Amino acid sequence: MDDKSALLGQLRIDRNDEPAGTGHGRLWLAGVGALLVAGAALWFWWRPTGVPIRIAVAQAVTQDGAAASILDASGYVVARRQATVASKITARMVELDIEEGDHVKANQVIARLDDTNIRAAHAQATAQLTFARAGLEETQVNLTNAQRDYDRQKSLLAGHFVSQSAVDNAQTSLDALRAQLATQRRNVEVAERGVNVADRNLDDTVIRAPFSGVVTVKAAQPGEMVSPISAGGGFTRTGIGTIVDMDSLEVQVDVNENFINRVQPQQTATAKLNAYPDWQIPAHVIAVIPTADRSKGTVLVRIGLDQRDARILPEMGVRVSFLAEASNDGGQPAIGVSLPVTAVQSSGSTGAVFVVRDSALERRAVRLGASNSDRVTVTSGLAAGERVAVGDFKEMKDGAKIRIEP
Repeated sequence: MDDKSALLGQLRIDRNDEPAGTGHGRLWLAGVGALLVAGAALWFWWRPTGVPIRIAVAQAVTQDGAAASILDASGYVVARRQATVASKITARMVELDIEEGDHVKANQVIARLDDTNIRAAHAQATAQLTFARAGLEETQVNLTNAQRDYDRQKSLLAGHFVSQSAVDNAQTSLDALRAQLATQRRNVEVAERGVNVADRNLDDTVIRAPFSGVVTVKAAQPGEMVSPISAGGGFTRTGIGTIVDMDSLEVQVDVNENFINRVQPQQTATAKLNAYPDWQIPAHVIAVIPTADRSKGTVLVRIGLDQRDARILPEMGVRVSFLAEASNDGGQPAIGVSLPVTAVQSSGSTGAVFVVRDSALERRAVRLGASNSDRVTVTSGLAAGERVAVGDFKEMKDGAKIRIEP
């Protein structure tokens, strides 16, 4: 029993042995809580306020004495003069003298068709002409003889050796031969026309280049049937090859109708081929096609290339920069300033930016110029060096306070 009582005595908690410093610990925890509350209050009152933005500085656009680009547009190199050469008749091709890349001259023979049947028809027409001419000669001989007989009968009638009926019969024979001669002459003309048609058909078996140029497509092979119309269930070729006049190459671009007022005929421009982005080709505006594409909202513009080069090929992609004209006093044109596209609310040729004034925003309308995927040129409404806000346009408004972020 004494052992159990001793063990129970060891497990009993003595309240009188608590440490004396417990009250100070509670005070320390209360102080830390008060500091946290004070810090939260200070943060609430002194926290950053305003619309979060980043700053973009308007940069002056210069091109070292060159005219400024006021509009950029993309398009393709096209040939104003090109032709898919075809035959005028349906026949089998027996000879083809072109390959892709060949240079041909005007009227150069590029292919020949089977002319066996046409030569036979030509020989028949020639024989008919020979026969008609022989008949004409025979009639002329008979007419001469009839004329002599008529003259003789008239002289005999004057001496009362023949009757009037004999003279009338001679006159009738003479008139009949004259009519027959006229008919024979018409037969000769018809036969000559037939020979001309046969000559044309024979000439149509020889296919020639319509103009000087370069062969870009070879569309048929010897042994195939060619025809000016689609026939034969798809086994008849309607074209032999395509020839392009490289001297007629130009650029066609689609310009947004909102910016077409910046393009004028004879306006200077520069073209850059996608294949040679560092090569600037001098160009000029040939014409603005006076109609718009309703589905795309664009207007077609023809651009003439002032430099000819073998590297310029049809259907190449190209980007054209339309240049501003120099000012009347001989100075450089007003180019404007450049901004990131994310700093501008654009709407066609106009837009809006939010200029940073002290710690607030000022909304300002601007006129836009050339643009690309990264930057846009502001031609009026903004000066170089001004600070422009970049951020969420939904939160920006005129006079709003701002908070500048790095």
